[in-house]
Amino acid sequence: MARHVIAPVDEMPPGTRKFLEIDGRPIAVFNIKGEYFGLMNRCPHQGAALCEGPLIGLAQSKDPGEIEYTKLGEIIRCPWHGWEFDIRTGQSYCDPRRFRVKAYPAHVEPGASVVKGPYVAETIPVKVESDYVVVEL
Repeated sequence: MARHVIAPVDEMPPGTRKFLEIDGRPIAVFNIKGEYFGLMNRCPHQGAALCEGPLIGLAQSKDPGEIEYTKLGEIIRCPWHGWEFDIRTGQSYCDPRRFRVKAYPAHVEPGASVVKGPYVAETIPVKVESDYVVVEL
């Protein structure tokens, strides 16, 4: 699995999101209260740009007339049809047996560990001998 640099930590404060495309896949990375999560930016319902929807919370009820609002800022609402997904897991609360967006792990690493790319070009030794550049293959 190749690693990709998303952004410096100070460019993604809590409550922000960043959109990007990796290997042709539209991805969004979120900073939720200092934790990072990635989602495929495509609603599994009809393909809307899911992560462009508003961040909301989850309304839950144990008893009629009692509503508890939890997970504030951790639920994304699809801008087309209002379907809601948990950013931490990709889980939908519309029909949890059928719909789920792809969730990607995201975390913070020291910059020095991600600066180098995954590929290394083959090098060829070059020497200077008696005013001539010499390559040995």
